[in-house]
Amino acid sequence: MRRAARRDAIGLPPTSAPPPIPEADSGRGGQSFPRETRLVRRGEFDAVYRAGKRRSSSHFTVFFRANELPQSRFGFSIKKALGGAVVRNRIRRRVREMVRCHRTEIPAGWDIVIHPKSGVAKAPFAALAADLLGLLKSVGQAGK
Repeated sequence: MRRAARRDAIGLPPTSAPPPIPEADSGRGGQSFPRETRLVRRGEFDAVYRAGKRRSSSHFTVFFRANELPQSRFGFSIKKALGGAVVRNRIRRRVREMVRCHRTEIPAGWDIVIHPKSGVAKAPFAALAADLLGLLKSVGQAGK
């Protein structure tokens, strides 16, 4: 009874939920980052580290391994040495957005783990995106 009285006090119906946002109107231009394009399990990360190769640039280290799938899958690993939780989460969001925006330009068929380096938190987004994109395009050339 107490919950019902509370709803009356704030004026919300019991089943009020915001309507879902259609993909076209979500502000992402129709691009998304679905779960099947992410590395989520520890074993998937370990397989990339164990059997994969590595490339580095001034802002990122990328580990990669062929996955025999029609799309590439991405994982992100941000060290605690880069800063507190707020800084690390900001880095993770920036790198995820770079990958999401340029996913069609990145070669397919790879499991890729991205390790940002220390300057990523304060570097300009455009410079980081260009650096990461160049590094990820070199992944496709490494497999040839």
